[in-house]
Amino acid sequence: MSNYIVGYAIAGLGTLTETFTPEVRSMIIKGIFETLYMSLVSTALGYVIGLPWGIVLAVSDKDGIKPNSGLYKILDFIVNILRSIPFLILLILIIPLTRFIVGKSYGPTATIVPLVVSCAPFIARLVESSLKEVDKGVIEAAQSMGASVWNIITKVMLVEASVSLIVGATITFGNVLAYTAMAGTVGGGGLGDIAVRYGYYRWQADIMFITVILLIVLVQLFQFIGTKISVLIDKRA
Repeated sequence: MSNYIVGYAIAGLGTLTETFTPEVRSMIIKGIFETLYMSLVSTALGYVIGLPWGIVLAVSDKDGIKPNSGLYKILDFIVNILRSIPFLILLILIIPLTRFIVGKSYGPTATIVPLVVSCAPFIARLVESSLKEVDKGVIEAAQSMGASVWNIITKVMLVEASVSLIVGATITFGNVLAYTAMAGTVGGGGLGDIAVRYGYYRWQADIMFITVILLIVLVQLFQFIGTKISVLIDKRA
Protein backbone atom coordinates (compact mmCIF):
# COMPACT_ATOMS: atom_id res chain seq x y z
CA MET A 1 0.00 0.00 0.00
CA SER A 2 2.79 2.39 0.96
CA ASN A 3 4.62 1.60 -2.27
CA TYR A 4 1.47 2.41 -4.20
CA ILE A 5 1.13 5.80 -2.46
CA VAL A 6 4.80 6.65 -3.07
CA GLY A 7 4.48 5.66 -6.70
CA TYR A 8 1.34 7.75 -7.11
CA ALA A 9 3.04 10.76 -5.52
CA ILE A 10 6.06 10.41 -7.81
CA ALA A 11 3.77 10.18 -10.82
CA GLY A 12 1.93 13.28 -9.67
CA LEU A 13 5.16 15.19 -9.29
CA GLY A 14 6.17 14.12 -12.76
CA THR A 15 2.90 15.43 -14.16
CA LEU A 16 3.35 18.74 -12.38
CA THR A 17 6.89 19.00 -13.75
CA GLU A 18 5.56 18.49 -17.25
CA THR A 19 2.76 21.01 -16.72
CA PHE A 20 4.79 23.79 -15.13
CA THR A 21 7.32 24.24 -17.87
CA PRO A 22 9.63 27.29 -17.83
CA GLU A 23 7.14 29.05 -20.12
CA VAL A 24 4.25 28.39 -17.74
CA ARG A 25 6.29 29.49 -14.71
CA SER A 26 7.29 32.66 -16.54
CA MET A 27 3.63 33.30 -17.38
CA ILE A 28 2.56 32.86 -13.75
CA ILE A 29 5.31 35.18 -12.48
CA LYS A 30 4.21 37.77 -15.04
CA GLY A 31 0.62 37.25 -13.87
CA ILE A 32 1.61 37.93 -10.26
CA PHE A 33 3.30 41.21 -11.20
CA GLU A 34 0.35 42.25 -13.38
CA THR A 35 -2.07 41.49 -10.54
CA LEU A 36 0.00 43.50 -8.05
CA TYR A 37 0.36 46.33 -10.57
CA MET A 38 -3.39 46.55 -11.17
CA SER A 39 -4.28 46.20 -7.48
CA LEU A 40 -1.75 48.66 -6.04
CA VAL A 41 -2.18 51.35 -8.71
CA SER A 42 -5.98 51.07 -8.66
CA THR A 43 -6.11 51.24 -4.86
CA ALA A 44 -3.78 54.27 -4.81
CA LEU A 45 -5.77 56.13 -7.50
CA GLY A 46 -8.98 55.07 -5.80
CA TYR A 47 -7.82 56.81 -2.63
CA VAL A 48 -6.88 59.93 -4.58
CA ILE A 49 -10.58 60.18 -5.47
CA GLY A 50 -12.25 58.33 -2.60
CA LEU A 51 -10.44 59.91 0.36
CA PRO A 52 -11.51 63.52 -0.31
CA TRP A 53 -14.91 62.24 -1.41
CA GLY A 54 -15.37 60.46 1.93
CA ILE A 55 -14.11 63.48 3.86
CA VAL A 56 -16.65 65.75 2.17
CA LEU A 57 -19.40 63.23 2.92
CA ALA A 58 -18.47 63.13 6.61
CA VAL A 59 -18.08 66.89 6.90
CA SER A 60 -21.25 67.84 4.98
CA ASP A 61 -23.55 65.34 6.72
CA LYS A 62 -26.23 66.73 9.03
CA ASP A 63 -24.07 65.83 12.04
CA GLY A 64 -20.83 66.95 10.38
CA ILE A 65 -18.70 69.97 11.24
CA LYS A 66 -20.03 71.86 8.21
CA PRO A 67 -23.46 70.48 7.24
CA ASN A 68 -24.59 70.88 3.64
CA SER A 69 -27.67 68.81 2.88
CA GLY A 70 -27.68 69.40 -0.89
CA LEU A 71 -24.01 68.51 -1.39
CA TYR A 72 -24.28 65.44 0.83
CA LYS A 73 -27.34 64.09 -0.99
CA ILE A 74 -25.67 64.44 -4.40
CA LEU A 75 -22.43 62.74 -3.35
CA ASP A 76 -24.29 60.09 -1.38
CA PHE A 77 -26.51 59.33 -4.40
CA ILE A 78 -23.50 58.90 -6.70
CA VAL A 79 -21.84 56.56 -4.19
CA ASN A 80 -24.96 54.43 -3.92
CA ILE A 81 -25.44 54.23 -7.69
CA LEU A 82 -21.84 53.24 -8.48
CA ARG A 83 -21.70 50.71 -5.65
CA SER A 84 -24.90 49.09 -6.90
CA ILE A 85 -23.40 48.17 -10.28
CA PRO A 86 -21.70 44.73 -10.33
CA PHE A 87 -18.06 45.03 -11.34
CA LEU A 88 -18.29 42.88 -14.47
CA ILE A 89 -21.19 44.98 -15.77
CA LEU A 90 -19.33 48.19 -14.91
CA LEU A 91 -16.26 46.84 -16.69
CA ILE A 92 -18.26 46.48 -19.91
CA LEU A 93 -20.34 49.62 -19.38
CA ILE A 94 -17.38 52.00 -19.31
CA ILE A 95 -15.42 50.45 -22.18
CA PRO A 96 -15.75 53.71 -24.19
CA LEU A 97 -14.24 55.66 -21.26
CA THR A 98 -11.46 53.10 -20.90
CA ARG A 99 -10.63 53.32 -24.59
CA PHE A 100 -10.65 57.13 -24.41
CA ILE A 101 -8.22 57.19 -21.48
CA VAL A 102 -5.94 54.24 -22.26
CA GLY A 103 -6.51 53.66 -25.98
CA LYS A 104 -7.73 50.08 -25.58
CA SER A 105 -10.20 48.12 -23.46
CA TYR A 106 -8.12 45.07 -22.52
CA GLY A 107 -4.91 44.40 -20.62
CA PRO A 108 -3.70 45.35 -17.11
CA THR A 109 -3.48 49.11 -17.67
CA ALA A 110 -6.94 49.29 -19.23
CA THR A 111 -8.38 47.31 -16.32
CA ILE A 112 -7.20 49.99 -13.88
CA VAL A 113 -9.87 52.41 -15.18
CA PRO A 114 -12.93 50.34 -14.18
CA LEU A 115 -11.15 49.24 -11.00
CA VAL A 116 -10.75 52.87 -9.92
CA VAL A 117 -14.34 53.73 -10.86
CA SER A 118 -15.51 50.76 -8.83
CA CYS A 119 -13.34 51.15 -5.74
CA ALA A 120 -13.44 54.96 -5.35
CA PRO A 121 -17.07 55.09 -4.08
CA PHE A 122 -16.36 52.08 -1.86
CA ILE A 123 -13.37 53.92 -0.38
CA ALA A 124 -15.47 57.07 0.06
CA ARG A 125 -18.00 55.14 2.12
CA LEU A 126 -15.30 53.52 4.24
CA VAL A 127 -13.62 56.88 4.88
CA GLU A 128 -16.95 58.48 5.77
CA SER A 129 -17.70 55.67 8.22
CA SER A 130 -14.23 55.90 9.81
CA LEU A 131 -14.42 59.67 10.28
CA LYS A 132 -17.88 59.44 11.81
CA GLU A 133 -16.47 57.12 14.47
CA VAL A 134 -14.22 59.89 15.82
CA ASP A 135 -15.24 61.00 19.31
CA LYS A 136 -17.37 64.12 18.91
CA GLY A 137 -15.98 65.44 22.18
CA VAL A 138 -12.51 65.71 20.61
CA ILE A 139 -13.94 67.57 17.62
CA GLU A 140 -15.93 69.93 19.85
CA ALA A 141 -12.81 70.62 21.91
CA ALA A 142 -10.93 71.60 18.74
CA GLN A 143 -13.82 73.82 17.64
CA SER A 144 -13.92 75.54 21.02
CA MET A 145 -10.24 76.42 20.61
CA GLY A 146 -11.00 78.10 17.30
CA ALA A 147 -9.54 75.46 14.99
CA SER A 148 -10.47 75.87 11.33
CA VAL A 149 -12.40 73.22 9.42
CA TRP A 150 -9.23 72.25 7.57
CA ASN A 151 -7.25 71.84 10.80
CA ILE A 152 -10.02 69.78 12.38
CA ILE A 153 -10.07 67.46 9.36
CA THR A 154 -6.30 67.04 8.98
CA LYS A 155 -5.12 67.25 12.59
CA VAL A 156 -8.05 65.76 14.48
CA MET A 157 -10.39 63.61 12.39
CA LEU A 158 -7.85 61.91 10.12
CA VAL A 159 -5.42 61.37 12.98
CA GLU A 160 -8.04 59.95 15.33
CA ALA A 161 -9.42 57.68 12.60
CA SER A 162 -6.00 56.54 11.33
CA VAL A 163 -6.33 52.95 12.59
CA SER A 164 -9.77 52.53 11.07
CA LEU A 165 -8.55 54.07 7.80
CA ILE A 166 -5.68 51.59 7.59
CA VAL A 167 -8.06 48.69 8.18
CA GLY A 168 -10.31 50.11 5.47
CA ALA A 169 -7.38 50.32 3.05
CA THR A 170 -6.59 46.66 3.70
CA ILE A 171 -10.20 45.68 3.01
CA THR A 172 -10.19 47.77 -0.16
CA PHE A 173 -7.04 46.12 -1.47
CA GLY A 174 -8.58 42.68 -0.93
CA ASN A 175 -11.67 43.70 -2.88
CA VAL A 176 -9.64 45.21 -5.71
CA LEU A 177 -7.54 42.05 -5.92
CA ALA A 178 -10.73 40.02 -6.26
CA TYR A 179 -11.95 42.37 -8.99
CA THR A 180 -8.71 41.86 -10.97
CA ALA A 181 -9.52 38.16 -11.03
CA MET A 182 -12.99 38.95 -12.42
CA ALA A 183 -11.42 41.18 -15.06
CA GLY A 184 -9.56 38.10 -16.31
CA THR A 185 -12.81 36.89 -17.89
CA VAL A 186 -12.56 39.70 -20.47
CA GLY A 187 -8.79 39.71 -21.00
CA GLY A 188 -7.85 41.94 -18.12
CA GLY A 189 -4.54 40.21 -17.54
CA GLY A 190 -3.00 38.97 -14.30
CA LEU A 191 -3.67 35.74 -12.42
CA GLY A 192 -7.39 35.92 -13.11
CA ASP A 193 -6.77 35.89 -16.85
CA ILE A 194 -4.49 32.85 -16.49
CA ALA A 195 -7.08 31.02 -14.39
CA VAL A 196 -9.78 31.64 -16.99
CA ARG A 197 -7.68 30.80 -20.06
CA TYR A 198 -6.09 27.65 -18.68
CA GLY A 199 -8.51 26.51 -15.98
CA TYR A 200 -11.78 27.16 -17.82
CA TYR A 201 -11.12 27.12 -21.56
CA ARG A 202 -8.40 24.44 -21.53
CA TRP A 203 -9.50 22.46 -18.46
CA GLN A 204 -6.04 22.58 -16.90
CA ALA A 205 -7.19 22.46 -13.30
CA ASP A 206 -3.64 22.36 -11.91
CA ILE A 207 -2.78 25.78 -13.32
CA MET A 208 -6.10 27.22 -12.16
CA PHE A 209 -5.47 25.75 -8.70
CA ILE A 210 -2.06 27.38 -8.37
CA THR A 211 -3.41 30.78 -9.47
CA VAL A 212 -6.17 30.55 -6.86
CA ILE A 213 -3.60 29.68 -4.18
CA LEU A 214 -1.45 32.63 -5.23
CA LEU A 215 -4.42 35.00 -5.06
CA ILE A 216 -5.22 33.77 -1.55
CA VAL A 217 -1.57 34.19 -0.49
CA LEU A 218 -1.47 37.77 -1.84
CA VAL A 219 -4.67 38.73 -0.01
CA GLN A 220 -3.46 37.17 3.24
CA LEU A 221 -0.06 38.84 2.92
CA PHE A 222 -1.50 42.31 2.53
CA GLN A 223 -4.07 41.59 5.23
CA PHE A 224 -1.19 40.73 7.57
CA ILE A 225 0.76 43.87 6.61
CA GLY A 226 -2.31 46.09 7.08
CA THR A 227 -3.07 44.56 10.47
CA LYS A 228 0.51 45.04 11.66
CA ILE A 229 0.53 48.69 10.55
CA SER A 230 -2.80 49.39 12.26
CA VAL A 231 -1.53 47.79 15.50
CA LEU A 232 1.64 49.91 15.40
CA ILE A 233 -0.35 53.10 14.82
CA ASP A 234 -2.78 52.15 17.58
CA LYS A 235 0.07 51.67 20.05
CA ARG A 236 1.57 55.05 19.17
CA ALA A 237 -1.82 56.67 19.65
